[in-house]
Amino acid sequence: MKNHNIENVVKDIQVQSSKNNNPVTVKGDSDLLKCVGVGTDAAVFHIEGDTQYVYKVFSADKLETMEREKQVYERLGESPYFPIYYGKGSNFLILSYEKGITLYDCLLKGIHIPRQVIADVEEARAYAISKGLNPRDIHLKNILLHEGRGKLLDVSEYLKEGNDHRWTYLKKGYEEHYDLIDGKEVPLWLIETVRKWYNQKQDSPFDFQEFVQKLIRLFRIKDTKGE
Repeated sequence: MKNHNIENVVKDIQVQSSKNNNPVTVKGDSDLLKCVGVGTDAAVFHIEGDTQYVYKVFSADKLETMEREKQVYERLGESPYFPIYYGKGSNFLILSYEKGITLYDCLLKGIHIPRQVIADVEEARAYAISKGLNPRDIHLKNILLHEGRGKLLDVSEYLKEGNDHRWTYLKKGYEEHYDLIDGKEVPLWLIETVRKWYNQKQDSPFDFQEFVQKLIRLFRIKDTKGE
């Protein structure tokens, strides 16, 4: 669908940012667009039956983020590790449709996450660095699993400086503790507890092992109670 046509479709959708870094809310309705994902800056839509494009629609106060993300995709070019950028509209980016399931949903559904995914993320990070970018904000919802391979989504923070250590801890957690939950359906409350605890620790000293042991104790208590 050409840009000027999709503009007419997207205008019926309103994406609004939320406080405290929570996901955006989507208002409005469209007979064509189906929401397939939400983040803190934008929501992603696709047209039923269209396996080529998705439309990442940003809230009105996040258009600078959209522009940064566009610049990152232009630097990345075509790569097996990232979606392909095709163009933009007034408040949306046109990206390639990517099949798969996020690692977030893999944990919820007890789907095995192969070690190859970790290797693919490492390769993706190295590729982004070779393009002068700083790959960060790599978390469970930004990693896609498809046919045993990994791909990174959401590159909006790759122009920022500094290391948020999200991938460092995620990789360490996989290597040292994934065997404890592999094949098990991890409760939503536990995943959300991890996210909230980690966000609260961002501006204070972080002891990874203490953090993990606290989670294991919490999980065992709830598991014993059958919750």
